[in-house]
Amino acid sequence: MLMRRSSPLLVLFITIFLDLVGFGIIIPILPIFATNLGASGFMVGVIATSYSLFQFFFAPFWGNLSDRLGRRPILLVSILIVAGSYVLFAHANTLLLLLLSRILAGIGAANISAAQAYISDISKPEDRVKNFGIIGAAFGLGFIIGPMIGGIIKDNYGVMWVGYFSALMSVFNFILAFFLLRESLKEKNADKPLFTNPLTSLAKGFKTPGIQLVMLLNFIFLLAYSKMQITATLLWNQHFNLNVKEIGYVFAYIGLMATVIQGTLLGRLNRWLGTKRLLISGTLFAGVGLLALPYIPPALFIPFELIAITCLSIGSAFINPTLSTAMSTLSDAKSQGMALGNLQASGSLARTIGPLIGGALYDWHYGGPYVVGFCLMIACTYLALKLTKLI
Repeated sequence: MLMRRSSPLLVLFITIFLDLVGFGIIIPILPIFATNLGASGFMVGVIATSYSLFQFFFAPFWGNLSDRLGRRPILLVSILIVAGSYVLFAHANTLLLLLLSRILAGIGAANISAAQAYISDISKPEDRVKNFGIIGAAFGLGFIIGPMIGGIIKDNYGVMWVGYFSALMSVFNFILAFFLLRESLKEKNADKPLFTNPLTSLAKGFKTPGIQLVMLLNFIFLLAYSKMQITATLLWNQHFNLNVKEIGYVFAYIGLMATVIQGTLLGRLNRWLGTKRLLISGTLFAGVGLLALPYIPPALFIPFELIAITCLSIGSAFINPTLSTAMSTLSDAKSQGMALGNLQASGSLARTIGPLIGGALYDWHYGGPYVVGFCLMIACTYLALKLTKLI
């Protein structure tokens, strides 16, 4: 009876939110923890990018499998894999175990393609932008709450309980999804292979003109964005003299902006501007935000750096759900999981490469990642203008 009454979108939002709270708890602690275990800066980068690398390899796999077996079993299994990764994190007393825990987390977290396919299954075409915004809102909330919880647990109980608490969140998430999440796929595709080469899937996607544009735009945007993510902490610490606590507040502000825009405003903005204008304006907002970030005078961090961060948050909030909608619109109804898995894989590949490039550019000049990011966003605007002719 409870399952029948539950809104699938609400249950999916809670499922994704709990998953990302656990992710948010780990992320701010990971670099320091790795350093304490003897990691160099390069090794910290390797451990960080391993998560996205395995997301890249497994996103098409989970998407294909969800087309074949249904969305619900894939989400349930992947949540348990994430729980196992947190238990391994709690007991990681060597860099190898820490690396393995992040690999396992990346494998499980690649389930976002199945979550996107679930949303596509239950959404009317005119509601897809608004409903895809649920994932962005859950990300935002996870990054508001997760880092704060992680800091409190680490200070009071140590790193081991950071892992245990995240694992318990995942177990609770599994129980909730098991009892409340209905299957959304009405017609399963039994011909889908169990395993596919993600590079092959991406190559096939790039052969279709419209889908090619969506994937390329997604890759370039996330390449620019991930370079910012890996270097922003250094920028704010070294050039704006923010301490770790203050940087945490800034990341919480980014999460808050994502939540407000995607969780409450996106549907109205989509009705007012339309999907095409949202996408184009999103690339412009993100480009302006990236370019401004390193060049605000330190004394004017408030309000001008926060304005630049807001522009970047608006751009991201507009781009991500509109690209998911475009991919869903241009894909066959029986291959939504595979198509959205490819979209997720292109993003994971960008997040794998971006931090490595961003770190190298930052060593060259602290403004390097942001100037290059701005140039990439100009390319995104050009691609968005081409894509809007097809959707």
